[in-house]
Amino acid sequence: MAIAPFWPRMVWTGIMMPFDAHRTLAAARFSHMGQPKKSDEYWRYTDPAGLSGAGGAESIDVFAGQDLYRLVFTDGQFDAQASDALPADLVDVSRLDAPADWALAAYGTLEMMAQNTVPRPMAAMNTAEAQSGVLLRVKAKLDRPICLLYRSNSQDYPAILHHFIQVEDGAEMTLLESGTLPAGGNSVMEIKLGLGAALHHLRAQSPSHQRRTINHIFAHLAGQARFKSFTLTAQGALTRNEAAIWLAGDDAAAHIAGAALGNARRAPCHQDDTVFITHDGLRGESRQVFKKVLANGATGVFQGKILVKPGAQKTDGYQISQALLLDEAAQFLAKPELEIYADDVKCS
Repeated sequence: MAIAPFWPRMVWTGIMMPFDAHRTLAAARFSHMGQPKKSDEYWRYTDPAGLSGAGGAESIDVFAGQDLYRLVFTDGQFDAQASDALPADLVDVSRLDAPADWALAAYGTLEMMAQNTVPRPMAAMNTAEAQSGVLLRVKAKLDRPICLLYRSNSQDYPAILHHFIQVEDGAEMTLLESGTLPAGGNSVMEIKLGLGAALHHLRAQSPSHQRRTINHIFAHLAGQARFKSFTLTAQGALTRNEAAIWLAGDDAAAHIAGAALGNARRAPCHQDDTVFITHDGLRGESRQVFKKVLANGATGVFQGKILVKPGAQKTDGYQISQALLLDEAAQFLAKPELEIYADDVKCS
């Protein structure tokens, strides 16, 4: 059963609280919810205790050699010397530890909204404690992708990263993520897409047997906005990728997909994709497509939900999750859900 929130129910209004207030509220939310437990509904297939423990993470740049703008994080901290300069006429950029005025009030807003549907204590902890991240405001169509590259020289640092991406009306960008956070890694990416904006997201998680990370995407789409996200996951002791997406405006579209390869012959391997898509506008389109190949006792999880709000007529929502199990010890656990409060929809 979901925990009834004691904080105000949030919608995107454009009226937001100061930066420090969001951190304080997030700390209060986490204190109220506490650490997630396997008995919690959205953790029933994954033991959150597995996020802690020793283990390294190999950081491989799968986009090496490509023509990109690279923003590099070394041992969890933004590395300005290793990063590329971004074109100031196309994008505003600042760091979480020195945020620009436009980002001060926006930080944590979408994470707070996500708590309205499902308790997400690890995301609340991230908002309260993150000390590193990048804040981007894209003002036009970028000429090449931006890549967030995670490098590790040591596995002893606390990797809690929080990014905020705002794509203005009519602007467009491609965002890549490469490398892996160390054991205990916790990342949040908040994405706000304006009218007719587009963001294409591609994340490649390095093939580490020791990876223990949880990653969150919270995206809010205005009318006619387009969001596409694909994650490639290889191995990992425990990898949980969560996404909560709101199609707030009319004619918005969100496609989120993932592919995973898991083999537990050398070490435990558990991969969890948990998605919650809310349709709140007319003629919204959503797609959830996840496929996994699992062997030697590896476990794959897919939890996907489509919520169609009253009045969100002409919604077109679709889910598919498939797994190829290469032996009897491998397992795939799936929990698809539909919750519909409109009568002229196409959901399957």
